[in-house]
Amino acid sequence: MGYARLARPANLPTAAADIFAGIAIAIGVNNQNLETFFTNNIFNSLSLILASVLLYAGGVVLNDVFDAKIDKIERPERAIPSGLIPLKSAAVYGVLLLLLGLLAAFSANVLSGIIACVLVIAIVLYDAFSKNNEFIGPLNMGICRGLNLILGMSVLNEVNYWWYALVPVIYIFAITLISRGEVHGNNKRHIIWAGLLYAVVLFFVLSIIMFKTNMVLKTIPFLLLFMFLIYRPLLKAYKLNSPSNIKKAVIAGVLSIIVLDASLATSFTNWQVGIVVVMLFPLSILLSKLFAVT
Repeated sequence: MGYARLARPANLPTAAADIFAGIAIAIGVNNQNLETFFTNNIFNSLSLILASVLLYAGGVVLNDVFDAKIDKIERPERAIPSGLIPLKSAAVYGVLLLLLGLLAAFSANVLSGIIACVLVIAIVLYDAFSKNNEFIGPLNMGICRGLNLILGMSVLNEVNYWWYALVPVIYIFAITLISRGEVHGNNKRHIIWAGLLYAVVLFFVLSIIMFKTNMVLKTIPFLLLFMFLIYRPLLKAYKLNSPSNIKKAVIAGVLSIIVLDASLATSFTNWQVGIVVVMLFPLSILLSKLFAVT
């Protein structure tokens, strides 16, 4: 149970959702038939989903390894400071997850493996160095998510429209800003910035859908659900700027990336694919009742 807690199971479906969105983008920009694509690329697709989940899990495990000292004070309930998992064992566990993630990515194709290597570097940089910087930390975390989307896009051994990865970069930057007040509260300034960045993300996604696809009407319901899920807890956290409300806004932001990914998946393929991705959301909610998200 301790090792499961370290890997943040509730967050892992969000990593898989990024890959689904990236694969959908690859299908759309290459005008692939869905049935033909999955017939020819099911192994690569599953390999990338597995790689993403393993890399995300490895990243959060090592995050707790590097935070072990401060967690003794701020989050003593976590697996390492509580004594449930020894620090060295957690470190080995995290590294092993990253190595397995790289292996899974390379099993898809070389380009995916290279992208996964860059992602691992970004993960370790965040965990070990950048997260304490008010600007570089959120940017680094956003880049990790952007690379994860690109990892999904690499399923066909090419990366077209890689700049779509700016969507998760900006979005995760916003969530990481909110999380700055999760322990002590008093982060209204960050919440205002996060709300503005959320709006930028929505505008960016709408622009992509309007100018690059013809699925506007079918994607709108997913975007409306996404807006409701992220802004409702954010407004509550602004009105009552307590650590509890801020934590809820962070959790909502992290889990709602699944709905954002579903919006992208729908716009580049069809609404049925979007529904498949959205089905990961209740799974994350269920797991969040059992395991910590942050």
